[in-house]
Amino acid sequence: MFNEMHWGKKNRMGEIIQPDGRALMLAIDHGYFMGPTRGMEVPSEALAPLLDHADSLMLSPGILGSSVPTSFKGGVVLRASGGNSILDEDMSNEAVILSARQAVNLNASGVAISIYVGAENQHQTLLNLAQTIEDASEYGLPVLGVTAVGKEMKEKSAAKRFLALSCRIAAELGADIVKTYYCEGFEEVVTKTPVPIVIAGGPKLDTYEDILNLCHNALERGAIGVDMGRNIWQSEHPAAIIQGVRGIVHGGLSVKEALDLVNSLADDSTRRKQYFAAHPDDAKVQEKH
Repeated sequence: MFNEMHWGKKNRMGEIIQPDGRALMLAIDHGYFMGPTRGMEVPSEALAPLLDHADSLMLSPGILGSSVPTSFKGGVVLRASGGNSILDEDMSNEAVILSARQAVNLNASGVAISIYVGAENQHQTLLNLAQTIEDASEYGLPVLGVTAVGKEMKEKSAAKRFLALSCRIAAELGADIVKTYYCEGFEEVVTKTPVPIVIAGGPKLDTYEDILNLCHNALERGAIGVDMGRNIWQSEHPAAIIQGVRGIVHGGLSVKEALDLVNSLADDSTRRKQYFAAHPDDAKVQEKH
């Protein structure tokens, strides 16, 4: 997979994609536009029981510096686009917020840029990705292209075409890995994208079985792994579900085997700490983003 890369870039990619060709990324970058998201109010405490089970973290540079111990040996993929918030009507208005040089100074394994295909600021976000890829090439720094949903997909039949378009454009511009959503006909999206794909967890799912099914189905249809956030750290037992997900990604567990593992670990020791009562608007934000 990495044969044509020079040593530095190959080494960094190896911090994200493991020797078995799979990747379990833990996404905690939501605060860059959502602020203090439920379940990640105190990132250092939320992360502590999860770090040993993630291959890499996807996060903002500020949270890396403030909340991740320097003893963490996994990969680090830094959020490099932003400038928006959940208060914006158009979420696509992003710019580059982190240079490749800054990322390397933070010992990052890679950087992540969102593209909003079909949105008002599609052009700018695609340029953000292209310019970051050029910048990163000087340092052998991998780039993750994130296919944010830039236009509303009202019909499931439209999702496959939209995601295939977005993923292929990211790959055409030179992204090393693409993060996208699972959809009906996902194997076609994978086939049409000539670089590895990891799937986003998306809004929180209803049950642990739903989460594990999402992971299993995506891997069966060609994804190399997951970049999952809220479905792990907003669950009642984050340290339990991340181990179930890991069992599927790296251990070859069936959904039933992974679910049995999660249930066996779901006790008071893995229960998520509740800091504050949920705000009534939280559910609306979850549905939108």
